[in-house]
Amino acid sequence: MTAQEFKMVYDAHFDAIRRYLIYRSGDRDLASDIAQNVFMKVWTKKMEIANGNIKSLLYKMAGEDFISYLRHKKVESNYINTLDFKIINEEDAADFYSEKKKEFEKALTELPEKQRTVLLMNKMEGLTYSEIAESLGLSNKAIEKRMGQALSTLKTNLRTL
Repeated sequence: MTAQEFKMVYDAHFDAIRRYLIYRSGDRDLASDIAQNVFMKVWTKKMEIANGNIKSLLYKMAGEDFISYLRHKKVESNYINTLDFKIINEEDAADFYSEKKKEFEKALTELPEKQRTVLLMNKMEGLTYSEIAESLGLSNKAIEKRMGQALSTLKTNLRTL
């Protein structure tokens, strides 16, 4: 499709496709966006225009894009409805994070000393397993095992709080 052919198709059908989408959606901006997307697809795919079928193709594409938009909105809405939003002010947020910090510190103190040491050396000091193994005089496998146990225990402790 040449640029001139595209311009002819666009000029001849854009307003009709847009009106069709306004009728279906009731939203002018949405209708304009979907109509533009339809014509962008026509342009990027360089669709050949056969006599008489471009109009029906445009309507079909517009209808499918509109249905796709509705499906996306439904999935988005369902996801948002599953989230538990709470409107909190800064003071409540500070209290919430302070409480979570205390819970984490409590769970951390409940870890066995060997696990806590390895965890803190890795996460707080940024040491690699090899560096930790060298400083504690242990093998890498021992450090990996302690780290795995520490994370598992910490996870369990945080769930029970």
